[in-house]
Amino acid sequence: MAMDKSVLHPAGAGEPSAAHSGAAYASGGTEGGTGPVKGRLPGSGLPGPIRQLLPPLAAFVVFAGGWEFIVKALDIPPYILPKPSDIVRAGLANKSGLWVSVTTTMTEAVVGFLLSILFGVAGAILLASSKWIEKSVYPYAVILQTIPIVAIAPIIVIWFGAGMNAIVIIAFLIGFFPMLSNTLIGLNSTDHNMKNLFYLYNASPLQTMWKLRIPAALPYIVAGLKISCTLAVIGAIVGEYIAGIGGGQGGLGYAITVAASRLQTPYLFACGLSASLLGIGFFLLVNLFSKWMLSSWHESEMRTEN
Repeated sequence: MAMDKSVLHPAGAGEPSAAHSGAAYASGGTEGGTGPVKGRLPGSGLPGPIRQLLPPLAAFVVFAGGWEFIVKALDIPPYILPKPSDIVRAGLANKSGLWVSVTTTMTEAVVGFLLSILFGVAGAILLASSKWIEKSVYPYAVILQTIPIVAIAPIIVIWFGAGMNAIVIIAFLIGFFPMLSNTLIGLNSTDHNMKNLFYLYNASPLQTMWKLRIPAALPYIVAGLKISCTLAVIGAIVGEYIAGIGGGQGGLGYAITVAASRLQTPYLFACGLSASLLGIGFFLLVNLFSKWMLSSWHESEMRTEN
C-alpha cells in the first residue's frame, strides 16, 4: 500500500521548511543572520539620491583618470590636449574673469529664455484659438526655425546693435520655436470629451482655454521648457561670438574666442566646461519646477513603485 511521503519525511525532520528557508534568507542567508543578504546590489543600503549619483560619479572618475594618465603617458603638449589638472589650474588662475563671463552669459540666457516662454506660450494660445490663424501663421514659424541663426545674426546686429540686446534676441529666437511647438501640440491634444462637457455647460472659448486646455497642456509646456532652457545658453554663446562685446564684461563666447586666438587651450576647455555646467544647472532647475508642477497629478512625474 502506498504511503504518503509527508508521513515519511515530515517538515522540519530532514529538510528545512519553506518558512524556515525564507526566514534564513531574509536574515542574511544563514540561520544566525550574520551573513550578507543574497541578491542585494552594491550600495543598495545608501540613501536614494546618493545611490543615484554613484554610477555617474564612478564613470566620471574613470574617464578623468584615464584622460590624465593617457595625456601624461603620451606627453601631449597642453596647447593641443590639456590634462584635467591643467584645466582646473587654468580655471582657478582666471577665476575672476571666468566668473564675470559666466554671469554675463547667464544673464543673457535667462532673459532670452524668459522671452521665449512669454512669446512662445502666448503665440501658441493665439494659434490654438483659431484653426485659420494656425494654418496661416504656423508655416512661417517653421520657416524661421529652419533658417540658420548665424545667417540672420548679422541682420540682428544691424537692427539692434552689438552687445546685450542682439545677444538676447538671438537666444530668444533659438528657444522660441520649442516653446511654441510644444505648447501648441499640448493645446490641440485636449480630450474631446472634456471639451464637449465644457460646451454643454455653455463655457466661453476663453473659459475653455484658461480652465481646460492650458492646464491639460502643462506637461507639453514643461517639455518645451526643458528643451528651450539649454538652447537659450547655446544661443547666448553663439550671439557672443557674433555680437558680443569685449573687455572685462564679455561672456563665455567672447572668452572662448580670445582663448582660442591665444592658444590658451586649458582655459578654453575651462570656459567650455563652464558653459556646459551652466546649461546643466538650467536644466536641473527646470526639472525641479516640473516635479513641483506635475508630481501630484501627472504620471510623468509621479513616483511609481518597481
